[in-house]
Amino acid sequence: MIIQDVIRFFEEIAPLHYAEDFDNVGLLVGDKNTEVTSILVTHDTLEEVIDEAIAKNCNLIVSFHPILFSGLKKINGNNYVERVVIKAIQNNIGIFAIHTAFDNAWNGVNAIICKKLGLINQKVLIPKKETIKKLIIFVPKAQAESLRMALFNAGAGSIGNYDHCSFNIEGTGTFRAGEGANPTLGKKDKTHFEPETQIGITFPAHLEGTILNALQENHPYEEVAYEITTLENVNQKIGMGMIAELPEAMKEEDFLQFVKKTMQSGCIKHSKLTGNKIKKVAVLGGSGAFAIEAAKRAGADVFLTSDLKYHDFYKAENQFIIADIGHYESEQFTKNELVDLLTKKITNFAPAFEKGKIKTSEVNTNPIKYL
Repeated sequence: MIIQDVIRFFEEIAPLHYAEDFDNVGLLVGDKNTEVTSILVTHDTLEEVIDEAIAKNCNLIVSFHPILFSGLKKINGNNYVERVVIKAIQNNIGIFAIHTAFDNAWNGVNAIICKKLGLINQKVLIPKKETIKKLIIFVPKAQAESLRMALFNAGAGSIGNYDHCSFNIEGTGTFRAGEGANPTLGKKDKTHFEPETQIGITFPAHLEGTILNALQENHPYEEVAYEITTLENVNQKIGMGMIAELPEAMKEEDFLQFVKKTMQSGCIKHSKLTGNKIKKVAVLGGSGAFAIEAAKRAGADVFLTSDLKYHDFYKAENQFIIADIGHYESEQFTKNELVDLLTKKITNFAPAFEKGKIKTSEVNTNPIKYL
């Protein structure tokens, strides 16, 4: 198994296409064709983590946070980022980061928080825009069914809990093959009329290349006529944050104590208590001040996130509670989930790559300490 195989597994778990524009995800250090010995999964890639990878004979580090956010003009070891990159290269260790691609994934960071807190009925808080595309193609009626199935198999035609979705219109297509053409149907220099089916089908934006390959490989025409548009439809499975519910309502103080214990937070900073019980909970792992208004519009009784500033807490306006549970604390269980997901994917693909070769880092990378 090579690093590219691992990248392909992560594309199934959390497509990098859906990472935020500011982010830097994917293979940051290393050669994608390198054979993988063992994998170390971590929250951050620090020098101690590189040392751990060396000690455990891991030549690929899967990190939630990227060690590189912007370009390096010099690599001479003057800061921890440069030292990590140097040591990784010296020891032939690849570094792959997933970050906001996993934030936006349905089974990602925020689903993990919901799971830890026992929340139910979760929905995406801020659906990511422009994640659904639509393909319109024209195909001879006799080949319509086989082309539809090829597109379905490539990942097109899934809407929410439904698959094999398409819309079909029967009509007549015309064309005339010119000099140099090799028409499948009709004759050169003569207008041909062909009974055709127009197929309309949606697909996830990250699969566009795969869908077009399936189209070209399975369409009978030498020249394939098609159009692709980006839809405004809300994707129910991709986006930042989640809104969910407690099975039973809790008193505010009891809920915050429950969160502090469950998320192992050294401290929870929160806005003024409202006197209401907590039932509806919004969560967004990592820095989530930008989602305060979305949580309010969703009718949350409390919004759990991190990295809030002084004036952010005023935005609660006594309507609900805003709580900062800590950046690391909100994401700390991510690496365990990534190990589980990766293990399931890899053992199905490469049984010889036993579970023991996918390891969870034992280094606590939280830079914040509490008295």
